[in-house]
Amino acid sequence: MSNQSSAHTSAAVTRETFDEVMMPNYAPGAMIPVRGQGSRVWDQSGREYIDLAGGIAVSALGHAHPRLVNALTEQAQKLWHVSNVLTNEPALRLGRLLVENTFADKVFFSNSGGEANEAAFKLARRYAWDHYGPEKNEIISFYNSFHGRTLFTVAVGGQAKYTEGFEPVPQGIHHADFNDIESVKALISERTCAVVVEPIQGEGGIQPADHEFLRELRALCDAHNALLVFDEIQTGVGRTGALYAYMNSGVVPDILTTAKALGGGFPIGATLATDRVASSLKVGTHGSTYGGNPLGCAVAEALLDELLSGDLLGGVKARGDHLRAGIAELNAKYQVFKEVRGEGLLIGCEVSESWAGQAKAFMTAASEEGLMLLIAGPNVVRMAPALNITEDELDAGLARLDKAIQRVLNAS
Repeated sequence: MSNQSSAHTSAAVTRETFDEVMMPNYAPGAMIPVRGQGSRVWDQSGREYIDLAGGIAVSALGHAHPRLVNALTEQAQKLWHVSNVLTNEPALRLGRLLVENTFADKVFFSNSGGEANEAAFKLARRYAWDHYGPEKNEIISFYNSFHGRTLFTVAVGGQAKYTEGFEPVPQGIHHADFNDIESVKALISERTCAVVVEPIQGEGGIQPADHEFLRELRALCDAHNALLVFDEIQTGVGRTGALYAYMNSGVVPDILTTAKALGGGFPIGATLATDRVASSLKVGTHGSTYGGNPLGCAVAEALLDELLSGDLLGGVKARGDHLRAGIAELNAKYQVFKEVRGEGLLIGCEVSESWAGQAKAFMTAASEEGLMLLIAGPNVVRMAPALNITEDELDAGLARLDKAIQRVLNAS
């Protein structure tokens, strides 16, 4: 490390700087965003992009939303951190908001979705240990699921590529086939402490769970004294048009995890539970240094207030329908997608057989046309724009998607 830190502080940074100083676990795109407003972003050279990625379903109110900016700057001038030796007002207000607007009675705050899930899985095991004994410790999850990057959460996740090279992983975890209740029945027993499911598998390709499947999971859990855990890291905070996706299904979980959009870009996660279950996290059983910090909670409180006080939630379905109609129009021209899935503003476009494995080519071409997209696995182009994106911004994005598809077709 150089001693000339002041010179380095002012030196220009480029995409090459990433390769010089960052660990190589990411492969970020060539452009570096420096400013955003609403659903538009500008890079270092001043080029504008339409953002249909939403920071992977995080930027629920777009970039630099005035209400969130005000909440952050006001809180920053008051109190940043107190530790969990004490509580703080923003955390208490946010906790009350979440309890008043969901099934939950109690909340635990963390910094990310992975941490929220880690807490949920620990809570499920602890609850079973408290009430039924140490043998009731098994967790059932689903193939192609994703629950985070900690050792416990990659073990619960249903994708071998995330555990490879990190074994041995925590044991007592089984995987069933998503939307196949018979495969769950074959695994569940009196040793099962929890079944963990995403209402829509996100990283697994935007695969919605059948509501009947979720109802049957609830019944199976009840019959075996197991907890039902909904991972709503990606589907939560208005993404599907309801505050949380479980509300669309009529199935109520025992534990729910939320993060991503909760802070609109400020790191925060939460684990929600009923009183019956939450009581197992007694003093000292779990914790987080930054979890529930005043800055994150103030921003999340402002975001939830914005979502719950107006007609924003009600407009999510209409915006999603508008986007899907535009995609259908493009696909009628180009036939590059064989299926478009999802709910609200979480949309996955599975590429047709002739483009199998090449979803990333569409994402790269889109960036070259001034459009930010995502992928969900090798075959699915994913979109998760801001919930308040305007029709004009959607139309501009669709026009750029048109050019991106042409670019991919011309290169083939």
